Amino acid sequence: MAETRDFLFEIGSEELPSAPLDKAAAQLAKLAEQGLKDAGLAHGKVSVLSTPRRLALQVADVADATEAVHQVFRGPAAAIAFDADGNPTKAAQGFARGKGVDPSALVVREDGGKEYVFAEVDVPAKPAQPLLEELAASLVAGLDWPRSQRWGSEHVRYGRPVRWMVCLFGPEELKVTYGDVESGRETFGHRVLAPGAHEIEQASDYEQVLERAFVLGRDERVRRIREGIAQLEQETGLTVETPTGVFNEVVNLCEWPQVLLGHFDEEFLAVPHEIICESMLQHQRYFPTYDANGDLTRGFVIVGNADPAVAETVVDGNERVVRARLDDAKFFFEEDLKAPLEAYLPQLEKVTFQERLGSMADKVRRLEQLAPVVAGEANGTEDEVAMAARAAKLAKADLVTQAVVEFTSQQGVMGGYYAEAAGEPEEVAVAVREHYRPRFAGDELPSNLVGASVAVADKLDTICGMFAIDEPPTGSSDPFAQRRSAIGVIHMLEGLPSVSLKDLVDASLDAYADQGLEFDHEDAAARVLDFFAGRLTTMARDEGIAPDTVAAVLAAGVVDPSEFFERARALQKARAEQPELFEDLATAYARAANLRDAELGAEVSAEGLDEAEAELLDACDKGDRLVSERLAAGDYAGALEALAALREPIDGFFENVMIMDEDPAKRERRLRLLNRFVAVFADVADFGAMAKK
Repeated sequence: MAETRDFLFEIGSEELPSAPLDKAAAQLAKLAEQGLKDAGLAHGKVSVLSTPRRLALQVADVADATEAVHQVFRGPAAAIAFDADGNPTKAAQGFARGKGVDPSALVVREDGGKEYVFAEVDVPAKPAQPLLEELAASLVAGLDWPRSQRWGSEHVRYGRPVRWMVCLFGPEELKVTYGDVESGRETFGHRVLAPGAHEIEQASDYEQVLERAFVLGRDERVRRIREGIAQLEQETGLTVETPTGVFNEVVNLCEWPQVLLGHFDEEFLAVPHEIICESMLQHQRYFPTYDANGDLTRGFVIVGNADPAVAETVVDGNERVVRARLDDAKFFFEEDLKAPLEAYLPQLEKVTFQERLGSMADKVRRLEQLAPVVAGEANGTEDEVAMAARAAKLAKADLVTQAVVEFTSQQGVMGGYYAEAAGEPEEVAVAVREHYRPRFAGDELPSNLVGASVAVADKLDTICGMFAIDEPPTGSSDPFAQRRSAIGVIHMLEGLPSVSLKDLVDASLDAYADQGLEFDHEDAAARVLDFFAGRLTTMARDEGIAPDTVAAVLAAGVVDPSEFFERARALQKARAEQPELFEDLATAYARAANLRDAELGAEVSAEGLDEAEAELLDACDKGDRLVSERLAAGDYAGALEALAALREPIDGFFENVMIMDEDPAKRERRLRLLNRFVAVFADVADFGAMAKK
């Protein structure tokens, strides 16, 4: 059995960007595992260590050599492999050539009662060193960086210019060349705390050498930063906000992290906390802090990468930087407040919404038409309808303010502050602030009807406009986030059961027509509703609702989100609780639907009916009344119970009646009864979609 050693391959470079570094680390591990497998080298755990200046592959217990293998391959039948004189045919020669043996080495053996030719191949063991050198060279070249760079006169590429490489197999130094860099056994430590080269005697010493050189792997940096923040919170009573994206970026900006606390001037707390936090988080990678009441404080957390002895200097320097940043934010905010929010509306004429759909001012005018429709259908008061129109008018005004131009992610939020400062009603200010919600999956919905009305109008306007100009989302392109907008509209309309999605789509398209856009209204509306049906289908399936249940509800023409989900859930529950009844009912429905003649109508006289016919007609009359009552009350479970009562009458009808009777009068009467039976189901769901295949 081969002996084993640890393998190390480190790629040192200029500082790498954060997000691509994490992806490259994951990619390196996968490439290495596949490469070792292809090379036939047995090994233990594969791990990757990353810092801003390095990616390092560590593989435990790599075999010194591949295993020698004796392989046996079955070829063509002997009758085909040799001619009458016993000479190998082209089939045998091709088989032998493919296996790297001489045709004379082929042997004939019986297999399964028939003779075949076999080739036996001995694959000798190969030493690991050249295989590992080849693997290392392929890894550094094979990593996929979103923006790679070249350096010097070299044509090779990497995430950032490569400055050194280390390649060790146990204590043995392997030779790998990439561009103008040759591997050795020297790594480089922290730029300030341990500058210069540090020799690694053998692969297993790697992390100890790094730690002595004040360099920590990602997992250890995460642990130290978390511990430092927890200690700071305990000592100060503050809560530190650490958004995942920014935290991960900070982890990849340091090699020897130190958690420090800085402070900005009290005057900046008068500025909206959203732009203070964005300035610190997105521009400087500082973490804001909050007191026990959840209010923003002057404190902010810095993760340093310098000598702990100069911590005070690091804090002072960062405080100077944040002061300048926040001073800009304060200036923009105060300048914006010098004019009421409505004063910014004329500037929206110069902001393009979409080339063919006009300016942002055009969009605002459409929202002023559509938002009151939403509020009205949602049974809003006269004041709420009026405020929906007002909020829609002001919703986009902050796009041209200085604060939003600088802090684009705060659109809407800043508009809420400006609307409040201008004396707008609270409901209007809140609606302006929240009308972009939900921005992403799991995001909060607008907190009041006025905000929901503007948010629905805003998202629906985008969707309808893009469909009107025949630019729906594709599999690879959705620049206006129409899918996300549709899901947002669905979530909001779930809480507004009285609102008709079809009515809103028509109103939205009418607003475009009023502005002079030429399109086929009926076709655009149908495609928009189909698009929403697709989103409803996906969301229902994600919830665990069966595809045929979804199809049955959609086939009944139900696209209003609240009603769609209530019906689908009720039907799903009923099927789960009474599976045989509903499967039989679906089968009976499908049979009736296939036999019926819709042109005959569904009017049936009660006179002269057979017993089975009379029972079915009576059941259909009662069922029709009950279903209508239950649907009007929104009791979809009750409507399904009413349909379930039709099972016995329809079963008896099929068992005791010859539908296609020779008597034309009986045949027509019975076909009308089937029409009557099918009609009872029409407004609930298409049970034919759930029939057994």
